[in-house]
Amino acid sequence: MPFRFHPGPKDAETRARRGTLETPHGRVETPAFMPVGTRASVTGLTPADVREAGAEIILGNTYHLLLRPGPEAFRTLGGIHRFMRWDGPVLTDSGGFQIFSLSHDRVITEAGARFRSYVDGRPQLLTPESSIAMQTAIGSDVMMVLDVCLPSTAEAPEIRAAMERTHRWALRSLAARTNPEQALFAIVQGGLDPALRAASAGFLTQHPFDGFAIGGLAVGDTRDERGDVVARAAELLPPDRPRYLMGVGTPPDLLEAIGHGVDMFDCILPTTLAWQGTAFTSTGRVRLTRTEHRLSELPLDAACACETCRGWSRAYLHHLFKCREPLGPRLVSVHNLRHYLDLMRGARAAIEAGRYGAYQRERLEALDRHEHDRSARPPGRRRLPEAPASPGAPAAAAPPEGARFHLVVTSLGAPAVRDAESGEVMHPVIGPAVEAERLYVAQSRLRERLAEPGPPLVLLDVGLGAGANALAALRAAA
Repeated sequence: MPFRFHPGPKDAETRARRGTLETPHGRVETPAFMPVGTRASVTGLTPADVREAGAEIILGNTYHLLLRPGPEAFRTLGGIHRFMRWDGPVLTDSGGFQIFSLSHDRVITEAGARFRSYVDGRPQLLTPESSIAMQTAIGSDVMMVLDVCLPSTAEAPEIRAAMERTHRWALRSLAARTNPEQALFAIVQGGLDPALRAASAGFLTQHPFDGFAIGGLAVGDTRDERGDVVARAAELLPPDRPRYLMGVGTPPDLLEAIGHGVDMFDCILPTTLAWQGTAFTSTGRVRLTRTEHRLSELPLDAACACETCRGWSRAYLHHLFKCREPLGPRLVSVHNLRHYLDLMRGARAAIEAGRYGAYQRERLEALDRHEHDRSARPPGRRRLPEAPASPGAPAAAAPPEGARFHLVVTSLGAPAVRDAESGEVMHPVIGPAVEAERLYVAQSRLRERLAEPGPPLVLLDVGLGAGANALAALRAAA
């Protein structure tokens, strides 16, 4: 069966719309969320788990599947559907975003992107043609053109050059397609510049692509900036083709993008955050590693009917994460996927009923109020004393009105920084200086490694404690 998109009812208040994709491996109701199966596996879950959560289509990662198991395995074993025992539709990305993430280990030319395999260190060249050849071997129902992805905040000349190369690569990808039953989507680029986004959409929609994606977002932009780009770009795309927002994002991102007329989404957050102990619920995120859940008999989300919420308490899930039992991430992954897919089901029903605008406002209000309400005590550790606990310790500064970060004193008398929104304290026991010295310097043998001959040692660190770690590194290098 060839690929087809059938637009359906539209919401009266917003630009949200229903639709149906027909693919060689079945139908997909839109708006749709695609669980990410990076290496032909949705992390920790079986295809039956994914289907039970309500998924109709999943996403595979061309870059990772190219390096392992490689095209020969898919040609020999009958494609990704037979290989992973998933009988529904599959969309494969092109590898463009993964190449972007290798900023220090790749060279991009007009021919394609050169990099070394993380599997065996061998040099690789990914071109528009080889990306399509790999996706053809995988046997996905929807393929993506190879694009050039940059941070959305890059300088205008870089954004324009990347966009124009993306256009040339899109036409090469289109010419390289050999199986007409595999759909091919183009990718609209242009950063945060409305004129460039319009130029990209205008160029690509002149060519016979089966659908169009909005790429290059969630790479440095804010939620407001993202929403503005999505709203403008979606309006420029043809109504008879599906619109796909790549790699975005959180439940609020999805709700807003649906309101702008986007049909398809993917994101790693449901499973990635599940493995970190974070669950998405009907009232916002829940961090199951926090002590407040240790004795809680409450379900993870009382409004959810998934296996996890029906069968286990927050206390048990907290216990699993504290013991590092893999059942914990698995159970939360089951719930998080169900949460995202329930959000899609609710959106589809609301569009059909002509009340998506009200549904969007209700869901956003519940999520944002829970996650950003400063009137209640933030979840997490108890507030630490804000006075010096030992002679000579600096006094903790009273936070300015509305300030998010302020100084506190740890239980051992060390100064630290507290995030007022989340309740998290940076290095909450011994303080940032001591912890950075013990872990970042001593445990990593930083001084010894600096003394060894060789190229300059480059350290990359992000997060609330990165400054303390950087200072510890500088002291070690002095």
